[in-house]
Amino acid sequence: MNKTLLLGARALSSIFRPQYFPLVGFVALFLFTYLSLLPWSFKALILLIVLLGTLLLPRLTIRFWRQTNGLKLHHLRLREHRFFPYLIFLLFYAFTLHFLARFHLPFYMGGILVSSLMIQSACLLINIWWKISVHSAGAGGIIGALVAFSFLFNFNPIWWLSLCIIIAGLVGSSRMLLRQHTLWQVLAGTFLGILLGFVGIILKF
Repeated sequence: MNKTLLLGARALSSIFRPQYFPLVGFVALFLFTYLSLLPWSFKALILLIVLLGTLLLPRLTIRFWRQTNGLKLHHLRLREHRFFPYLIFLLFYAFTLHFLARFHLPFYMGGILVSSLMIQSACLLINIWWKISVHSAGAGGIIGALVAFSFLFNFNPIWWLSLCIIIAGLVGSSRMLLRQHTLWQVLAGTFLGILLGFVGIILKF
């Protein structure tokens, strides 16, 4: 197989990790909605909390666990070693959601974390019996969330939606090129992400 193609697939898999979904969602809200009018200090504080709670702290915890147990990065590809990292992310997501509730943010902002929690929880449960593409679920979640926000803010999402669908296709293709998932695992992840990404944003929990 073409080495350039493989490098591109690895790059896509690294850039479009599902764990980035909450931070990207909050950045998008602060840039493209009326929330851009909020003070920069407040926006920076919220983004810092999201960055710490959904990326940095979970990763540091997983790294500490991995080093303590003598595991390398490639060991996390094995199903028996995936449960704890998933659980760590879910716990930190839940804690971040609880912490942000103190700021009395609009429900759809918390919905970004709710969607992420739902998607990763569903993938965690499904992966006990069958391997599903979490990368594709994350990409699908962005599509579902975008559609939900188009209803909430009453805008035409066609151009952004087209871009997100293309990205989701590229991410799914990269996972298959790297032989991490089959077509059905990618499709299942994408549609699961679209559904839960939409529900998590549109419903008030």
